[in-house]
Amino acid sequence: MFCVRQNKVAIVRAFIVYVRSMLEYNSVIWSPHLIQDITKIEKAQRRFTKRLGCFKHMSYSDRLIKLGLSSLELRRLQS
Repeated sequence: MFCVRQNKVAIVRAFIVYVRSMLEYNSVIWSPHLIQDITKIEKAQRRFTKRLGCFKHMSYSDRLIKLGLSSLELRRLQS
């Protein structure tokens, strides 16, 4: 199975800069409180982490820990 090792840092950094910044834009003003809205926003990060080859069979929380990321919901609550 193909596992992203060398480029993992660059790929995660690109996700943080380009995708997560758009997902978190104005999250302080518009913080979704409905479960369906939170799930839809979190789905983007969930799909990204699952597409990295060696993380495919891990749970979402395990993938976040391995990649050093936090959930988008937690980041919204902290801000």
